[in-house]
Amino acid sequence: MDEAKMETCVADAVMLLKQLIATPSVSRDESEAATLLQKQMEAWGMTCRREGNNVWTVAAGYDETRPTLLLNAHIDTVKPVATWTLDPFTPTIDGDRLYGLGSNDCGGGLMALLQAFRLLSSKPQQYNLIYLASAEEEVSGKNGLSSVIGMLPKIDVAIVGEPTGLQPATAEKGLMVIDGYADGVSGHAARQEGVNAIYEALDDLLWLRDYRFSRTSPLLGDTRMTVTVIEAGTQHNVVPDRLHFVLDVRPTDCYDNEELFRFLCSKMKKCRLEARSFRLRSSAIAESHPLVKRCIDMGLKPFGSPTLSDQALMPWPSLKLGPGESSRSHSADEYICITEIRQAIGLYLRLLDGLTISPTMPQD
Repeated sequence: MDEAKMETCVADAVMLLKQLIATPSVSRDESEAATLLQKQMEAWGMTCRREGNNVWTVAAGYDETRPTLLLNAHIDTVKPVATWTLDPFTPTIDGDRLYGLGSNDCGGGLMALLQAFRLLSSKPQQYNLIYLASAEEEVSGKNGLSSVIGMLPKIDVAIVGEPTGLQPATAEKGLMVIDGYADGVSGHAARQEGVNAIYEALDDLLWLRDYRFSRTSPLLGDTRMTVTVIEAGTQHNVVPDRLHFVLDVRPTDCYDNEELFRFLCSKMKKCRLEARSFRLRSSAIAESHPLVKRCIDMGLKPFGSPTLSDQALMPWPSLKLGPGESSRSHSADEYICITEIRQAIGLYLRLLDGLTISPTMPQD
């Protein structure tokens, strides 16, 4: 692609990203941002469809006999942390950096994929192409990507524009949040009456702290679990009759969520466990998939990602590949580099222009 066209694409991406930063889009409150994005996409000649705060477009010439590639990134953000030194909703450019909430996670990928879609769809490809800007990713909400899966054409593979340093994350850990409960009997602490729910839970909590799962994933490493919340007691002189804790479990592709839950339940001596959901599963795309092979041929290095994304909800093969760094996400003074957006657009074009994929590639 000639340099002038690339500079136009980068300028368009930065312009729209600045507008999105200035339009608060915390999860479940993305309506204004979705409207802004849709209007700009339509101004660029795209025919858009919208469901809730999810916006997507299908490149002209769709043919159901061809495989379909989805380009996806999310428009929602987390709430800004208290330690921002800049206004998180005022886009600020300082040198190569564009500061603002959602700039890195994942405004850079959202914009770079959109520009790549514009360019790729302007010429014939072997595959159908869809661009989807989804909502509620940060909370894995029911009105996000999962709400539109049935409305999309059949998808064969997807690229998710999360910040990965422009290296392909070909596997991703899942998430299972579990509530644990221990019961006791209340009593007066001075007389040591009752049954202390905290003491009832201690052995189980220590087991959860010390246990190590035996199966190790080549890309994702170990399945890990962490107790992150404990609640018990009402005042100093009352023996607590109930304890509640939250367990954060990050499964790899070596374990099924239901299998893990049953195993954990079997190891509890006094506590009972309740899983909030089993739907956020670990995912991986086969190394033999043409998209992964093309990444490797280009010198990119596949890796396993510890962070969750909408990949967990996708019933088709996918990988994460986007500008920015995961370490900047959800942090104060979040930023994306303009050069990273430029590099991402170029990388997407080199990766996808002329790519040959097959319908619904099997997984290893």
